[in-house]
Amino acid sequence: MSPAKEDATAKPPVTGRRIRILIGKPGLDGHDRGAKIVASALRDSGMEVVYTGLHQTPEMIAEVAVQEDVDVVGLSILSGAHMSLFPRVRSELVRRNMEHVVLTGGGIIPAEDVAALEQGGFAKLFGPGTRTEDIATWIQTEMTKRWSAEGTTR
Repeated sequence: MSPAKEDATAKPPVTGRRIRILIGKPGLDGHDRGAKIVASALRDSGMEVVYTGLHQTPEMIAEVAVQEDVDVVGLSILSGAHMSLFPRVRSELVRRNMEHVVLTGGGIIPAEDVAALEQGGFAKLFGPGTRTEDIATWIQTEMTKRWSAEGTTR
């Protein structure tokens, strides 16, 4: 395997503890197969995963994030309500002093909405067909960078 290929697929080390991630399905979207597949893949990659289930309000998602002391909140939506629900989840997290949490998500989100959501505080949004390994690697890399910048493993 070439060094470039090894670098692209290697999992960055995260020392001291496992990444805690919440996977949420805000709103009335009733399709959770993708969220469950991502949750399972993240768990298989060594993360602690909390899945909130279907039909969660932004307030419910933020409250679980606080209770579970998560590092990352990942939202999944296919209903088209991402421009109203995703910012509301972020606002609820900020209201609960959880603005340090990495916000990510995925689903059917047009490119112009991805740009607006990323400008509004979402670190990364993933579209249909994204490999679960790529999602896990991105989260591990992002948390390693953040924890290194803080001088901590938390």
